[in-house]
Amino acid sequence: MSTPLLEASGISKRFGGVQALRDVSLAIRAGEVYGLIGPNGAGKTSFFNVLTGLYSADQGEVRFNGQPLPLGVPHRIAGVGIARTFQNIRLFGAMSALENVMVGRHIRLRTGVLGAILRTPAARREEADTEARAHALLRYVGIDRLANQQATHLSYGDQRRLEIARALATEPKLLALDEPAAGMNATETAGLRALIEKLRSDGLTVLLIEHDVKLVMGLCDRVAVLDYGEKIAEDVPDVVRRDPRVIAAYLGTEAADA
Repeated sequence: MSTPLLEASGISKRFGGVQALRDVSLAIRAGEVYGLIGPNGAGKTSFFNVLTGLYSADQGEVRFNGQPLPLGVPHRIAGVGIARTFQNIRLFGAMSALENVMVGRHIRLRTGVLGAILRTPAARREEADTEARAHALLRYVGIDRLANQQATHLSYGDQRRLEIARALATEPKLLALDEPAAGMNATETAGLRALIEKLRSDGLTVLLIEHDVKLVMGLCDRVAVLDYGEKIAEDVPDVVRRDPRVIAAYLGTEAADA
């Protein structure tokens, strides 16, 4: 796992008088689960939003697979292989679980609008392939039995899994998860951990923002810590949890001793 898949160098972002990110640099290796933690307002989601194109950085560069990432252009970033989920679930509630995953597949489709309107043989084949792939992804995350249910009728934990399946439909090389365990009970969190471990074993690189310290420390290969927009630590979990700066800013002595 020594090859850097993503390298962020000197990322800074300001919103008016608030410095959300200040000279943040980190490297994520291919095949690892990389955690990004810190107190509320530390800049974690701002970094996610820069990485996935929702924000443009004021300074700095991100390279992905050795090439500059087109910051500020979400569809191009998805196209090169970075997918994300959101802290607040963003599904198409009136659509079925299957349809939600099929929507995620659109960035890989080739037939275009005209082919879809004319229902060409190529368009029909692609639609059938997309549906089959969506079913496979629902099975992968464990909710294929719910394929025809409206997304809004799924349980909270299943909605989280559906959002991951939709992100996987884009065929990412890096999956960025923004607080996927938020609001989950212990059973759902254990299932989420098993799913992320499965993703890693299948070769996918995962970037994880999460406030569940036990989940992060038990799952991630390396962890970076942000505080007031600055990176204050980066290392393997056992080292990070004992860093005095991290204990003071976020973990506290009880979490560090756990």
